[in-house]
Amino acid sequence: MKQDAKCLVRKCEICQKYSSLIHQPAKPLTTMLSPCPFTQWEMDIVGPFSVASGQRKFMLVAIDYFTKWVEAEPLARITEGKVMKFIWKNIVCRFRIPRETISDNRRQFQGRRIQEWCQGLHIKQRFTSVAHPQSNGQVEVTNRILVQGIKRRLERVGRNWTEELTSVLWAYRTTPKGSTGESPFSLVYGTEAIIPAELGIPSHRVMHFYEECNNDLLKESLDLIEELREKTFIRIQRYKNTMINSYNKRVKARSFQVGDLVLRRVDTLKPVGKLDPT
Repeated sequence: MKQDAKCLVRKCEICQKYSSLIHQPAKPLTTMLSPCPFTQWEMDIVGPFSVASGQRKFMLVAIDYFTKWVEAEPLARITEGKVMKFIWKNIVCRFRIPRETISDNRRQFQGRRIQEWCQGLHIKQRFTSVAHPQSNGQVEVTNRILVQGIKRRLERVGRNWTEELTSVLWAYRTTPKGSTGESPFSLVYGTEAIIPAELGIPSHRVMHFYEECNNDLLKESLDLIEELREKTFIRIQRYKNTMINSYNKRVKARSFQVGDLVLRRVDTLKPVGKLDPT
């Protein structure tokens, strides 16, 4: 009887609808590593925002997986042609032809025209699972940071959001990241950017700046940039291993067979009431 009751509860549709959601992951964490800069970029579309000048209400975002360098551009409409132009102008002409791009399954990223264009440049396209934004997690986190930065600046200055994007990007690029321990700016250029605070209260490098020695110091920084990137790669590996170990401790394996009936969670646009199904 005990076994029968257990089977009955497991198959009870009402019991499943109103039971607590399982928040423990079902599978071990899988991470990606990019061994060098500018070879792997994650892309996403953010918006719509409030309509700005030029009817711009969307933002196309790309982040380099190694350096965490971000490129973003406000657009009125995002088409295949706009995505191709963005990749060419902001990634290819500025850094290099990437080895691969990672994006969701929107038609702007996987249309025939852009696929043929990427094949011509030998760019491999990878697409995330449908309704699973965690597969493109790095750019999703970056999007939240950019949007929060724009909101804060608009709250203070009350101007067009597109005018604040440049300042928000600069702040992001010059801030050290937890996974790398370095700022994206330093990993790209080999030296830290001069920030306004260093001009108001002169820092050591501002006070002891000598123009005749500047070129030699810049060359030295460029000579050391590969060493900096190698150390960063090791640091990223350690960071990811720590993250994997912490995540996998919470894994609760769940298996399904072909033909099993399952309930699919429906995410509503507004908060559900306390008595609504989970």
